[in-house]
Amino acid sequence: RQMPIRSYVADFVCREAMLIIEVDGATHSTGEEIEHDTRRSSFLESLGYKIVRVQNDDVYNAMEGVLRTIQVA
Repeated sequence: RQMPIRSYVADFVCREAMLIIEVDGATHSTGEEIEHDTRRSSFLESLGYKIVRVQNDDVYNAMEGVLRTIQVA
């Protein structure tokens, strides 16, 4: 579930593993949105989190691959 981390809200967080799963949809495609995501990721990584990004479409159509990606992370 979504969880606040300071001024940001992460889609899915496992604090024990210091892992954040972000599910990105179409709203992450403009230059401004990509820049915001980059700043956000840099900040969260500076706190020690590893961030895994998956596409919204993959969650619906390729969940097995998404789960493998998360498991590897």
